Amino acid sequence: MIPLADHDYPPRAAQARKGGAEQAERTGADFSGPIPLPTEIRKYTVNKSTFVHKKSRDQYEMRIHKRLIDIMNPVAKTIDNLTNLNLPAGVDIEIKMM
Repeated sequence: MIPLADHDYPPRAAQARKGGAEQAERTGADFSGPIPLPTEIRKYTVNKSTFVHKKSRDQYEMRIHKRLIDIMNPVAKTIDNLTNLNLPAGVDIEIKMM
């Protein structure tokens, strides 16, 4: 099971998904996915001024898009290739053995 997380979904996460799927195909492992997981939204509210204008605030949000690739019957070479995969900045990969 490989969860992918990215802060800027369309361009960079697509490259990571392709890379993970290609590595699984090359080594002959069966895989399913990418399966979209719910988007995590983190919201932050910050005061514009430190003391005087207490009601004036800025609001920011960060969206984290997650996808799941499930690899059945992985070979050791598959796991080695996935750990050495070059990912763009902002894309995180986590490999879980179940």
